[in-house]
Amino acid sequence: MARHNCCNDYTRSQLLRSAAAEAGRGLPAIEVGMPEPAGTGLSRRRFLSWSAGLALAVYGASKIPLAAFEEGIAQAAATDKILVSVFFDGGIDALSVLAPTGDPRYSQLRPNLALAPDAGTEFAEDPTLRWHPSAASLATLHAEGKVSAFPAIGYDHPDQSHFTSRHYYEIGELDVGFHTGWLGRYIDQVGDDDNPLQGLSMDGSLSPMIATANRPVAAIDSVDGYDLWSPVSEPISDEMYKSFARFGSLPSDSPGLAQVRRATAQTDKLRTDLGGLGDFTSMVAYPDTNFSHKLAGLAAFIAGGLPMRVVTIRAPGGYDTHADEAEDLSQGLRETCEGVLAFQRDLEARGLADRVLIKLWSEFGRRPEENASLGTDHGAAGCAFVVGSKAKGEMVGEFPGLAQLDQNDNVRVTSDFRAMYCALLEQWLGHDAASVIPGASSFEQPSLVKA
Repeated sequence: MARHNCCNDYTRSQLLRSAAAEAGRGLPAIEVGMPEPAGTGLSRRRFLSWSAGLALAVYGASKIPLAAFEEGIAQAAATDKILVSVFFDGGIDALSVLAPTGDPRYSQLRPNLALAPDAGTEFAEDPTLRWHPSAASLATLHAEGKVSAFPAIGYDHPDQSHFTSRHYYEIGELDVGFHTGWLGRYIDQVGDDDNPLQGLSMDGSLSPMIATANRPVAAIDSVDGYDLWSPVSEPISDEMYKSFARFGSLPSDSPGLAQVRRATAQTDKLRTDLGGLGDFTSMVAYPDTNFSHKLAGLAAFIAGGLPMRVVTIRAPGGYDTHADEAEDLSQGLRETCEGVLAFQRDLEARGLADRVLIKLWSEFGRRPEENASLGTDHGAAGCAFVVGSKAKGEMVGEFPGLAQLDQNDNVRVTSDFRAMYCALLEQWLGHDAASVIPGASSFEQPSLVKA
């Protein structure tokens, strides 16, 4: 099947090999290279992420003595606030998620892609905007006062490269070269040396957003039990798994090999201790999608007392919609919003909703004017949402309208993503933003959390 909804060669690994970034069809190249993702370059991470069979990768595990590993899991506080980050990969079209159907220029700029004036439901805080029909589940939570919406979020002098802009959002800074994510720096300051679950990536590899300098974090491929994949069956697989535990205690005159051995043994330890959590039940019905299944597992993990602080997960679908946007956007957006609604209902049913906030974000928005391929190219201001029972439920930054665009004919930014980060750090996670976000004091924090 032909791929038609994204930039050519739009994978970070391909572009890192070629050392050339392309901004998008119809736009000039922004840079000759791109920032190296936070967390790149540590051999133990590469080993644990890429070794065949590991469904759980522990990053920084070489720092954890085996005895402390189990004790840290048992003793870590299970009452901390949790932030779940959901990433719309590719630059979601904010002008479709919250469509400015009341703006006279909207249908002029998008004669084919414009939503009908009565599509979806009205966005109560700005009647010129309407929710995309596929975002109906998010609109439901918004009507309940559980969604704070940013209709035009971004930063000054926007960069239209996927990789540079995403890097900015991941590190919480407009200066390339940071090797830790903004949430990774938070974990470094408040986390534990013996709790890899304090930062959890649910997409099988380390999210740069939670890349740390000193503390361990983890990644899982599946919520159906912390396990190791085996090409052989029992009883041979049992002996193979036992060898992982023995592997960590073998002597070595190589510091690098010692790290690998210890981390492998600790991964098997976590598999043994927590493997039973794969048999989870949900309090509500979830849609039958992989994304919703991960969220159902996450709700069960929280209910089971796993000591998590921050969790990252990629939204289903692709949002680099240069062509045939209407169909491609709708499916992924619907799966995401329906999954988030089910997750929120599950947390509510379990009495856990006051502990969790969900942040939905993307690296930028799309251009107001549609292109000749029935899609939209890279723009500037995008959209973001903070969801949960404790979300303030107020719009942050106005929608600036389409009458006055920026110098590149893109939607103007009315709120800075770093201000959102500062507010989440201080109002939700209870941590000084200035120690994590450079120049934090220069950003006016929006009110995001209910008292």
